[in-house]
Amino acid sequence: MSEYVVRLHKNPEPPAAAGTVTTLTVVPDPASPAPVPLWVRSGRALRTAVTHERTRTAARAVTRHGLYTVNGGRIVARRTWDGRTGARYERMLRAAEAAGNYEVAEEWEERLQRFREARHRRRMDLLHSPVDAAKGVGVGVGMGIGVLVALGVVMAINNHDVTDVITPLAATIQFIGALIRIVQIVWPYAVVIGPLVTLLGLWSVGAHQQAAPHWALPDNVRSGQGEPITPSIVVKALRDLGIPALRKAIQEMGDAGAGMLGPIRIAGCGVEVDVMLPSGVSTNEVQNRRRKLAENLTRHEHEVFITIPEAARTVRLWIADSGALDEPIGPSPLVNDETMTADYAKGRAPWGQDLRGDAAALSLYQRHLLITGLSNQGKTVALRSLALWLALDKSVQFLMGDLKGVGDWAMFDGLATTLIQGPTDEHVIQVTEMVEGAVDEMNRRIQAPPGTVFPPLIVLVDEAQVAFMCPARDEDKRPYGGSKANSRYFMAVRKIHNQGRAVNVLMWQGTQDPTNENLPKLVREGAHTRASLALGTESQARMALGDKAVDGGAAPNLLRPGLDKGTLVVASDGITIPAGQSSITVRTHYIDDDAAEAITDRAKALRDGVTTLHAIERGAERDPLADIATVVGDATRVRTQDVLKRLAVLNPDAYGKWSFLDLKRVLENTGAEPYKSDGVMVVSRDRLARALGNRDGDGSASAAE
Repeated sequence: MSEYVVRLHKNPEPPAAAGTVTTLTVVPDPASPAPVPLWVRSGRALRTAVTHERTRTAARAVTRHGLYTVNGGRIVARRTWDGRTGARYERMLRAAEAAGNYEVAEEWEERLQRFREARHRRRMDLLHSPVDAAKGVGVGVGMGIGVLVALGVVMAINNHDVTDVITPLAATIQFIGALIRIVQIVWPYAVVIGPLVTLLGLWSVGAHQQAAPHWALPDNVRSGQGEPITPSIVVKALRDLGIPALRKAIQEMGDAGAGMLGPIRIAGCGVEVDVMLPSGVSTNEVQNRRRKLAENLTRHEHEVFITIPEAARTVRLWIADSGALDEPIGPSPLVNDETMTADYAKGRAPWGQDLRGDAAALSLYQRHLLITGLSNQGKTVALRSLALWLALDKSVQFLMGDLKGVGDWAMFDGLATTLIQGPTDEHVIQVTEMVEGAVDEMNRRIQAPPGTVFPPLIVLVDEAQVAFMCPARDEDKRPYGGSKANSRYFMAVRKIHNQGRAVNVLMWQGTQDPTNENLPKLVREGAHTRASLALGTESQARMALGDKAVDGGAAPNLLRPGLDKGTLVVASDGITIPAGQSSITVRTHYIDDDAAEAITDRAKALRDGVTTLHAIERGAERDPLADIATVVGDATRVRTQDVLKRLAVLNPDAYGKWSFLDLKRVLENTGAEPYKSDGVMVVSRDRLARALGNRDGDGSASAAE
């Protein structure tokens, strides 16, 4: 409403006789808003009323119950038609022919023929039924009157009253009259109540079948909580996918649409069913409509997975129980079982659970590994859980580079031979030289005598995209990052991918958001085990897992960022994948930092002691005896082969090509010479300490050349 003010002012030139005159003026207040027209206020009120939740709820209820009645009538009419005609037999016949099952088709054809013959006999009987019915009524009435008269005669004789002869007949006539009066009284109400009862029956049929649009159904039905998956629900969901050929085939099959389905099997926290598609419908047409299929099944998109089994023209549906995938899967066996150990060659890492609730274990034996995913989806935790398990095998050695540098891998200090943490270009240079040192170790192993068994060496780089995108160059103008032939990090990884597997030198990488720039094609295709958490696009999914896995149904791009943390799609021969599928979805166990430290403490107890290097030293004169003491660390004694490997990591330029003879030459005449212990050559920590203490003041140990 517009507001007004009253102003008082004096007339500047009043008439002489009148004196001073005060004038009252009512004017609109300029600070108040302009008046709102009535039609605008009415429109706003109408819009509020229309969009109110109560109005929408009432509209849904009216639509729902009205369509229950209408569609219930349609269902009853269809059932009546099927019962009175051979339509059902004809649908079954066409369905069997479409499926190529001609024996079943012949059986349905025979049933249809028998139905038609029986119907023909009934129709011929109807031609004679009026005459037969009239004769039957006449005979029946005559016999009835005769019985009543005979009964009356018996009563008259017994009562000695001749009027009792017609008493039974009169009573019967009175009874019929009473029935007629009852019908006359009830008929007006029956005319009204009968249609209402009929409509109620039709409504009941429609309500039982939920014969209304999904948006009009009650909230508890639309949410799908607890709704079981049945063959009819699956067939209806497929029929309503919007694929004309599929819908037409199902309509022709009628109830036989269930013939497309294999048995519905309980599979973990959901069910699994194979669907044999009719001719003219391809599997990718169903795959491309995953969201619509899930909604037709009253599920969320992430609760339905479509894969392609071995059978031709078949899709396999896994349908989760509503909300089951949002529940945690429980702690890792690594946390619960403090006695657990690992076996690199024969064991499998307990990684998590598949969608069926079965344990998902991954073999790491001679397999390069790549894990990708968007930031903050659990990539580091998933990668770290594999390293934590493998650390419980005391023969495994680690070279680690964490290019995030926030302490996610700090618990491996004292366990990994090298641990470089940080996101800068200098850290990338250090990590690159670490990987190049692993290449030198790989080449040394390759040149060893045939049959030599080497302990596994895991070269792990987390946030590897930082290395690939590093712009730094060395003194020869060679880039550390990139994907060209002169890229140092790229070429070192490629060399390990090409030959490292044979001598147990393995490359593990974790990277974000895979693209051709931060994850070159040759590197991602060199990994034997490829896993991906949630991604943004299908093209990224293809880069992460490969075309074969994505074409077979793998869809990490359909995982929900932020909600499906730790859930990844795995393509590998190191994990059990259902027959005919190219990938499997795994929900990984979450191991927090405290639990990870407890596991690494157990792993450290299995070893004699490892001195972890946090940088690759280069460019300075070396003191070999001091360096040997450094790499031996706190261990009582270390095998000479391990000493050589640690020296090569410490400084590849100085020690990368060292052999046992070089080590023996440096230690000769120092009192710390290698000696045999349990059949292997070792170097003693205490002897090294005495040798360093007995050296001349000017340092008798010569620098490495």
